[in-house]
Amino acid sequence: MKAVTWRGFGPAREVLQIEDLAVPIPTPGEVLVRVAFSGVNPSDCKARGGARPGVTKPPFEVIVPHSDGAGVIEAVGEGVDAARVGERVWLWNGQWQRPFGTCAEYIAVPAAQAIALPDGVPLEDGAVIGIPGLTAAQTVFGGGDVTGQTVLVSGGGGSVGFLAVQLAAWGGATVIATCGTRDMDRVKAAGAAHVFDYASPTLAADILAVCDGLDRAVEVELGPNLLLLAEVMKPLGTIAAYGSAKDMAPEMPFGPMLFKALKLDISLIYILPLAERAAAIARLHGAFADGALKLDAPNVFALEEAAAAHEMVEAGGRTGAVLVKC
Repeated sequence: MKAVTWRGFGPAREVLQIEDLAVPIPTPGEVLVRVAFSGVNPSDCKARGGARPGVTKPPFEVIVPHSDGAGVIEAVGEGVDAARVGERVWLWNGQWQRPFGTCAEYIAVPAAQAIALPDGVPLEDGAVIGIPGLTAAQTVFGGGDVTGQTVLVSGGGGSVGFLAVQLAAWGGATVIATCGTRDMDRVKAAGAAHVFDYASPTLAADILAVCDGLDRAVEVELGPNLLLLAEVMKPLGTIAAYGSAKDMAPEMPFGPMLFKALKLDISLIYILPLAERAAAIARLHGAFADGALKLDAPNVFALEEAAAAHEMVEAGGRTGAVLVKC
């Protein structure tokens, strides 16, 4: 089979290459998936670039990148129902703590990591559910239902934020979102009741002018926004954070947070416990079934263009997922 591989840290165009590898054989409990689309996420680029904290060398001799993907089951290992052959599936944790991810014509994964794709959901969308979709579902619903709550989604124009806006609105919350000026109309159309420029010097006042505080905040940049959140959260509110790239060692305004008894819930979707993952999957599938989840048209690259796909993710500022067609 053809696969994209890398063997050392470096820029995408210098280290990504196409190789012919043996088609994997599913072991007991596994399924073999013919991959239609492989999803590229910032974490894939950071892993290839050597930017993960504390990682000084690649964990495996040869790595096929990417954790997300979608395709069709072609074979099953011992102990897996043969009726699953031919099933359309989406994948999670394809390359998490293992060498061979989804950027290849085939991947073998534990059967539980290949989730039946709901009817009517295209494979392109399935390749986006893994990291962005599950992160959005967990940060919105990790504390339970949000019906009647006021939820802030920071970075509502981004991959996770755009899905989080839709999920929170579907879940019955009043959604307030921040984003850049380019994305305001798009985020409003996704279900946000109020949309503000994240760079507004009066952002806290803007938010408090339309609500009496936030029950929950879905936060992409925890460090730079902690002071703001301490001001606009309701007492006993929850900050559900999944990123802080601009400040990985933030100072916490503990006093204001203490006297509101705010909760900080940090999500790393790779290690989400199975029960919580199942709940997040159910939320995503429910939103798809209700027609409440719409994804932007993806940016699709050929297998031979994987380096360009990585570069698009690294450049930022895009709309739509970045996929490699396998």
